[in-house]
Amino acid sequence: MIASSNPATWLAGYIPDIPTPFDETGAVDLAVFAKLCERQIEAGVTAILVSETGGESSTLTPAEQESIIRAAVEVARGRVRVIAGAGSNSTSQAIELTQRAEAAGADAVLSVVPYYNKPMQAGIHAHFRAIAISTGLPIILHDVPARTMRELADDTLLRLAESRRFIGLKDGAGDIVRLLRLRPQLPAGFRLLSGDDATALAFVANGGDGCLSLISNVAPELCQAIFSNCRQERLQTARYLQNRLAPLAAALARESPAALKYALCLLGFMSPATRLPLVELGEPAKAEVAGAIAQIGDEDIACPVESWPTPRACEDSVAAGQAQPG
Repeated sequence: MIASSNPATWLAGYIPDIPTPFDETGAVDLAVFAKLCERQIEAGVTAILVSETGGESSTLTPAEQESIIRAAVEVARGRVRVIAGAGSNSTSQAIELTQRAEAAGADAVLSVVPYYNKPMQAGIHAHFRAIAISTGLPIILHDVPARTMRELADDTLLRLAESRRFIGLKDGAGDIVRLLRLRPQLPAGFRLLSGDDATALAFVANGGDGCLSLISNVAPELCQAIFSNCRQERLQTARYLQNRLAPLAAALARESPAALKYALCLLGFMSPATRLPLVELGEPAKAEVAGAIAQIGDEDIACPVESWPTPRACEDSVAAGQAQPG
């Protein structure tokens, strides 16, 4: 864990939500995972997010999550912050995951609104306060009503933000109006990040601080260029670059993280294997992803190092009907 500092210096820009690779036995492939992390660091990100939605956290064991966080910390070596997914719809489990993340060396945790059991706002507030009391790590709140069926209400967020333990919000709703409404009411250092690649540019252009992103895994340099141009008020250039990513962003949003893994497979970075109940993409979705990648262009997607799987090898494994990891 890096010593605490102002989140404004690192909780900004496009921060990748890194997928969890699985090997042919279904185990977490930490060697490939480390290379995915290194690629993002070399592209200039300020932080990486691991063991979260893109990392299939719901099918990882607590021990696997801890090993993934430790691997990310070892790769980062203080060069970037490591944000660990540590959410649950059980407060006691969320506390356990948060404490494991702290022990593994994470710099912050991302904690989602409790899902499925549909708590009242008072329960959501108590849930996050209990987590904050249990750890010394800064906490980024995650509001994604499409998955949780309960929103983090403005009043609840503002109450939580009074504590310096809560440093930011990942807003998965894609609501630019909410951003404009909240910004004047929040502490100056509180970071607002989009969780939606499709609306990330509009979010940043209207005062947001960045995006916790899936598409940054595919084209990290291009995402950094979008953010930089937006910050320099070169909005025409930023929109042009964003439009090049739009078809892929749409494809990833529909079937994530299977579509993300297939995209990275085509580029030679990892296996497309997922864990049940997620399965690999069907043929029409594969064609959509492949077409979207072709539109981006090779010059904006760095090639993998020679030791990684080749796209041909990936395609052969898909064609052979590689068994799903369990």
